[in-house]
Amino acid sequence: MDDEQQRPDHGPLAGFTVGVTAARRADELGALLTRRGAAVLHAPALRIVPLADDGELLAATKQLIDQAPDVVIATTAIGFRGWIEAAEGWGLGEALLGRLRTVELLARGPKVKGAVRAAGLTEEWSPSSESMAEVLDKLLEEGVEGRRVAVQLHGEPLPGFVEALRAGGAEVVGVPVYRWMPPEDIGPVDRLLDATVTRGLDALTFTSAPAAASLLSRAEERGLLAELLAALGHDVLPACVGPVTALPLQARGVDTVQPERFRLGPLVQLLCQELPSRARVLPVAGHRMEIRGHAVLVDGDLRPVPPAGMSLLRALARRPGWVVPRADLLRALPGAGRDEHAVETAMARLRTALGAPKLIQTVVKRGYRLALDAAADTKYADG
Repeated sequence: MDDEQQRPDHGPLAGFTVGVTAARRADELGALLTRRGAAVLHAPALRIVPLADDGELLAATKQLIDQAPDVVIATTAIGFRGWIEAAEGWGLGEALLGRLRTVELLARGPKVKGAVRAAGLTEEWSPSSESMAEVLDKLLEEGVEGRRVAVQLHGEPLPGFVEALRAGGAEVVGVPVYRWMPPEDIGPVDRLLDATVTRGLDALTFTSAPAAASLLSRAEERGLLAELLAALGHDVLPACVGPVTALPLQARGVDTVQPERFRLGPLVQLLCQELPSRARVLPVAGHRMEIRGHAVLVDGDLRPVPPAGMSLLRALARRPGWVVPRADLLRALPGAGRDEHAVETAMARLRTALGAPKLIQTVVKRGYRLALDAAADTKYADG
């Protein structure tokens, strides 16, 4: 799934390319994006250690069974279910459930509460929202001095939460459900990085903080961190499923967009709003041309454009009146040769890609002017 997926010719994301860094539920996110017209480039920035093979989780489970904590906090439904299933596989299921019945069990939100009750347990308290801040406020209000608090982690370190408990005097024990590790094959991640820094993507999605941190770390190893941050700061939209996921990016000064509800569906809907709003709409010669991502919509019809032609079109569209100095046009054609012939070739490819209405180019004294004409043939002339 690391290659670009085929996209339909319609939908709010038609013409845009979106990067997916998720390891878990990547297929679901990719399907949601492609159904709305996006092309998807997927590279799992991390891999998940199978619970049954996770020695750290086994050790933490045995420790909690042998030495009861005062409080256990279940933070995710899938993580809690996975923990119970892994314990059953180790022959520790009944012992773990028995221990959890003797402690103060808190569940972060309705979904986690459902998982707790499905295991035959009853939570002592759960917030109506899914905010860890509410859980923290309750614990600190009760007082945690001298108490032993076990926190079910789900690959994410919950920065600030654990530190606040320890500052309040608690002994905090982490239960590392679904630990993350770097991917075994780093090739797809490198291709995703290359696509990001070269602006081959229009948006990059993150569904976990470790994935964001891992991508930043890999960029730093390759000497691409500054380029990655520049791309995410201007041309490639960084979209995170929630505020915890965004923390590693925000720590590097990257502003992100996040849905109000921290789910994949709302994340995709947010992209459906944000990306089209960034498209350049140009009414030309009675036609509506919209430059979006790596394609052009002409009167609602999607027309893919070759990379060199797209670079040229973007350079032209950035200037009022479509007048661009010749040097700027040549710089917009990396690898295509910086001469007049390269510009003519790119123009010809644009004409082929866009079809009717025709693209007309005219050389003017200070640069090139680009216009569309539905009837006239394309001509090139000195002006």
